[in-house]
Amino acid sequence: MTVNLVNLESVAKVYGTRQVFQSVSLGIERGDRVGVVGRNGDGKSTLLRLIARSEQPDAGRVTHVRGLRVGRLGQHDDLDPAQTVRQAVVGDRPDHEWAGRAAVREMLSALLPTVRMEARIGLLSGGERRRVALARLLVRDDDLLLLDEPTNHLDVEAIDWLARRLASASRSLVLVSHDRWLLDTVCEALWEVVGGGVQTYDGGYAAYVLARAERARIAAAGEARRQNVLRKELAWLRRGPPARTSKPRFRIEAANALIADEPPPRNRYELARFATARLGRSVYDVEDVSVELGGRELLDRVTWRLGPADRVGVVGVNGSGKTTLLRLLDGSLRPTAGKVRVGRTVAPAYLSQEVTELDPQARVLEAAQDVRRVSRVESGESTAGQLLDRFGFVGERQRSRIGELSGGERRRLQLLRLLMEEPNVLLLDEPTNDLDIETLTVLEDFLDDWPGTLVVVSHDRWFLERVTDDIWALLGDGSLVHLPGGVDEYLARRRTAARARVQPNRGGRHHDSRTARRELARLERELDRLARREDALHGELAAHATEPDRVMELDAALRDVHARREAAEERWLELADELDQQ
Repeated sequence: MTVNLVNLESVAKVYGTRQVFQSVSLGIERGDRVGVVGRNGDGKSTLLRLIARSEQPDAGRVTHVRGLRVGRLGQHDDLDPAQTVRQAVVGDRPDHEWAGRAAVREMLSALLPTVRMEARIGLLSGGERRRVALARLLVRDDDLLLLDEPTNHLDVEAIDWLARRLASASRSLVLVSHDRWLLDTVCEALWEVVGGGVQTYDGGYAAYVLARAERARIAAAGEARRQNVLRKELAWLRRGPPARTSKPRFRIEAANALIADEPPPRNRYELARFATARLGRSVYDVEDVSVELGGRELLDRVTWRLGPADRVGVVGVNGSGKTTLLRLLDGSLRPTAGKVRVGRTVAPAYLSQEVTELDPQARVLEAAQDVRRVSRVESGESTAGQLLDRFGFVGERQRSRIGELSGGERRRLQLLRLLMEEPNVLLLDEPTNDLDIETLTVLEDFLDDWPGTLVVVSHDRWFLERVTDDIWALLGDGSLVHLPGGVDEYLARRRTAARARVQPNRGGRHHDSRTARRELARLERELDRLARREDALHGELAAHATEPDRVMELDAALRDVHARREAAEERWLELADELDQQ
């Protein structure tokens, strides 16, 4: 008999006057890989906290099997800003101990390729901190992983690595994500959080969509039958004299039960079809363009042409220049060399990654009216208030201040303002950020019928493959290349490039494994010696903190030790990779 690692029994949770969960019962077995979907605010993150027992239910109970080790990645990290990346991820273990594990080296290469191990957490960007928090969790040997939006700030390549890592692991997993490709690749069951409960489905995301459609079809057929019975019962109740005391009570109770079972209208978002200005033959001609920012050449003599109704996705590693490319098309950035020719009829709209451009003190209705008070839509004209209502901002929510909105609501408002400008070219930079799956599917439905030119930068593989026809990639060397094979071709190219970087080390003076092992042993002794020297220098710095000249001298010595240690670690990793390849 299989024993559940975690059991939720008749769990209820209330925040203020809102019932988040009511009588929810679930179980997680060893080896389960479960995805969690649902609208923003319906309780997905709350469910993870309840499973982890970091938050207690108001009713019911959550039990863990004895000795269960649980690792949870929340949407906000608890990293110590004073620690280094090394301390946060691997603790105080010697470098040769953790670096000797090929899986750990692969993880650091995938998640932290540009982050120094000696960097202080407090000096990292939000995206870098997120990656460090994920690496810290994955390096541990927990029995159950609870991941809340782990793909935030990851590029397509890192998400592909994460999917392969999670799918091949033997430990149990509960994953909250809006990345449908990840859910479909990794998960063997899905939980949908809706209406205070959790509905369960077998299979990944694709199986969930099919099963949900079948449930909807059955429900629609049942509803049609129910409505037919309801009409008959109501007609019977209305026939004859007003007094119904002589009628059989069970007939009256049956009618009342049918009326009470009337489902409430679903509050779905509706994206209006905006009138689109006609595009000419020429949209964008990027001719021999180079861009240099901060001493780095992001684009090197790139030539690219976009025509009317082109639907293009752009992928690339973080920092390769994807946002820069959109800003060139938008006109907010000028190239260092070359020209960007824009068609005379082009009316672009640029959706940036940031939502800070919206005034947090402004009200939702004011933010929409600032763009247009009346907009042309497919069915005629709509006021700003009517459009907000269609986008899910109903009633008093339109009078809320923007600072009070969730990240998903701000993103939705930002998208509405963009479409109210009636553009014929959409430039979307990570449009799926902070959006739940239901909103994403509505956005995709809108973009299906988009008659203009579309350029999308996104790490969401499902979204890219759903709404675009062609994939282009920035490979980090300044080039922009067309990938007929789509995202799969991009990942294959990246893996080939990674192998090519390692290949020159093979067959050299350390091809002989015995020689390599001898040098590994020497480097391990050297790393131990440097670690002791580093500790001693830190102690001397503390003892001479009031002596500026001595502090400068010790600081210089410490920097020298750091440099020698990093060089030794890099060489150790190269040799370890060589031995793994033999």
